[in-house]
Amino acid sequence: RYGYGRSGRLIEKIHSEYASVIQYNDENSLSSVLAIAYLSAMQYYFKPIQEYQQEEAKGFADFVFLPKPEYRNDYPALVVELKWNKSAKSALQQIKDRKYSASIEQYTGDILLVGINYDKKTKKHECVIEQYEK
Repeated sequence: RYGYGRSGRLIEKIHSEYASVIQYNDENSLSSVLAIAYLSAMQYYFKPIQEYQQEEAKGFADFVFLPKPEYRNDYPALVVELKWNKSAKSALQQIKDRKYSASIEQYTGDILLVGINYDKKTKKHECVIEQYEK
């Protein structure tokens, strides 16, 4: 339903097409990739919230994407953690361990947890997506 299998390839495509060669291996570049990806979905989502935190969470989620009310039944909210030279699974685990999802738990639609990693050595992107169970 949400295109799990293509996520890493799509992120990689946007990263390679829009990031400067000089800054391609920069962590801010990966954040910019998500901002560019948002442009293709801005009709459905509010502007992404960066470094989002509420009391229940133990730290900051890199990005939180909330669908506009009229699209709540069709598009999930996203809690995204970015990693650099680690693993997408570790990013997903950080979302869970630090309870980043608690900040949007009152959201009535689906919530997806998204861990994204970029490996500087292999220049590969990895993305793991998991449905949040309230």
